Formats: sequence, C-alpha cells, structure tokens
Amino acid sequence: MGGGDRCFPYPVMSPGVWLTPDRLGPPSHDTSPVSPEATTPGAHSPSHLHYHSQVEHRRFSMEDVSKRMSLPMDIRLPPEFLKKLQQESENSPLCKPVSRMSRRASLSDIGFGKLETYVKLGKLGEGTYATVFKGRSKLTENLVALKEIRLEHEEGAPCTAIREVSLLKNLKHANIVTLHDIIHTERCLTLVFEYLDSDLKHYLDNCGNLMSMHNVKIFMFQLLRGLSYCHKQKILHRDLKPQNLLINDKGELKLADFGLARAKSVPTKTYSNEVVTLWYRPPDVLLGSTEYSMHIDMWGVGCILFEMATGRPMFPGATVKEELHLIFRLMGTPTEETWPGISSNEEFRSYLFPQYRSQALINHVPR
Repeated sequence: MGGGDRCFPYPVMSPGVWLTPDRLGPPSHDTSPVSPEATTPGAHSPSHLHYHSQVEHRRFSMEDVSKRMSLPMDIRLPPEFLKKLQQESENSPLCKPVSRMSRRASLSDIGFGKLETYVKLGKLGEGTYATVFKGRSKLTENLVALKEIRLEHEEGAPCTAIREVSLLKNLKHANIVTLHDIIHTERCLTLVFEYLDSDLKHYLDNCGNLMSMHNVKIFMFQLLRGLSYCHKQKILHRDLKPQNLLINDKGELKLADFGLARAKSVPTKTYSNEVVTLWYRPPDVLLGSTEYSMHIDMWGVGCILFEMATGRPMFPGATVKEELHLIFRLMGTPTEETWPGISSNEEFRSYLFPQYRSQALINHVPR
C-alpha cells in the first residue's frame, strides 16, 4: 500500500464479481441455408433446401467455454482440455446444458481442486487452525491467498472452516472476498482466495492513524454495501474488525474471514456469545446474551467508523469488565428506562458499575 493516506476515487455503484454468473445461457448459434448444390437429387427445388447447423464445425473460443462453465474470463485453459472439449462438441453441441457432474469433471481437467495448480510465494500469517500463504495461480497468473487449514485425524475439519466454505460459496459481491477454489487432501483443506495486499488495520498504521475523511467515507460506503448484501442473504458476519477488512491498491475494500459467520435463518435464536473480538463486541453480547441479530455487526461498524475517524480504537478493553466500563463511561450506564430488564442481569449487577451519564460523541470525534 505504501505510506500515507492517498485519495481514492468513489467506488462504482454497481457491484461486480470476479466469476461470471452461473445462469449464463449458451452462446447463440445461428443456422443459415447453404447452397443446395451437391446435396440430394431434386435439391434444386426450394422445398428441398438443406440447412446445416454450423455448431458442429465451429471452432469455439475461450470466451465461449468461460461463459458456458462460469469461469473467470482471464483464465488460460490447458490445450489438452480444449482439444478434448472440441472432440466432445462434435457429438454434443455447445448448446446442450452442462450437467453438474460434467462441469465438476471439466473443472478437475482444467486444474481446479489441485495443489499443483498454485505456487506458494511466501507466508502471510499463521493462526490457531490455519496458515495463510501468498501464491500464484498457474491458470490465470494472478496472485492468490492460500489458506491452509490443518486437518486432525480424530477431529477432522474445524467447524469454522466448514462454515466459511459453505457461506462463501454462495456469496458473490464486489465487497466480499472471492473464494476461487477448494483443495482437499488428507492433511489439510486449502481455500484459495483472491489476493488483496493489505487490510484496514495495516492501512491505518501506514497512514499514521490519520485518514482523510474522504477515504473514511469511501471505505465506510463499501463496508456497509458488503454487509447489507450479507444481511439480505440472512448471514451475520459476527467478527467485524479492521483486520478482517481487506484493501487493495485501488482502494477496494472487501469483507473477509467468515469463520465465525452464521446464517440467521436457522430455527433457533440461540447463538454463541464468544464471537467478535472484544473491542468490537456489543454490550448485550458481552453480558452473555446469545439472542442477537444484525445489530451485532452494526455495533462493530460503528466502532470501526470511530477508529477510522479518530485513529484510535473506540473501546480498547483488556477484559469483559473493562470493555463494558469503557462503553458505559461514554454511552452512559444503562438503567431500566434505557435498557428494560438490565437490572435483573446477574453479570451486570456483579460488576457494580458507577452511574455514568452519556456523553456527546462530537466531543470525541471532532471531525
């Protein structure tokens, strides 16, 4: 990204995605009459005109294949695959729909789902369950992020990995990181993501924690647009923080790390309260609530907006009690009038917080 906070243009209003839509129709193939000469006896009669489809003899293009199989337009298909597809098309024209099984086999022939398709270039980071590498795709020559999730023989894949894969496969939006490929081996599960070279945390650090309000607005717009798409799909992110907001050198911001995300369309309303990094966790979740909805993400959005505008975290607590204390000191200690039922919360009563009055946020965010 480089140092400083340079000015980014406003993002395009209509979101685009790397993959083409799944429901693209086959390319149209017009048929045209050919000369009736040298066809059948009596062919000179108009009633005997013969029409030959050009599909069988047409050399289809890379663009045709990419659209037909919902592939990225910049992919470089292996010559062997194209030759095989050309031979098959002579018996089965391109206008015939592709079955799921056939598409899966074709993707494997191209190189998807195989480790050898990607080259590791260096380690980006390591966590409890996974290690992330910078890599390059041999199919497109584009940079990718390879998230290797270790598989334990007794426990299998972590639930966070299963959740992330199942959700991201159905999320296609300009402000959500794209999952390109999934590779499953005996030792690990590798998720192949589009590569973005920074995140909001590093961006804040690089610009000396003082972003221009112009860029604050641009990033906030993209964050809200991506989150709105998730919520319309009935998905809660549940782990919004600057480290999970990826940014590229064009100023595009994308939501990432859906390991704690949850589809809120499930029958039960009871979720875990051990979600969201402490600094971005709303007070009801801090107090043990397991019944929550979109507000869990919107609280995090507010904290991130404050951090971008001021250059410092809004509530940097080290413990749950300290976090709640920082929140109440600024927002006011809740009462039965402002938060019905709070006086019966045992954890809240055990902390014995002072009775703070709410403060005007303009005094803390002068910009």
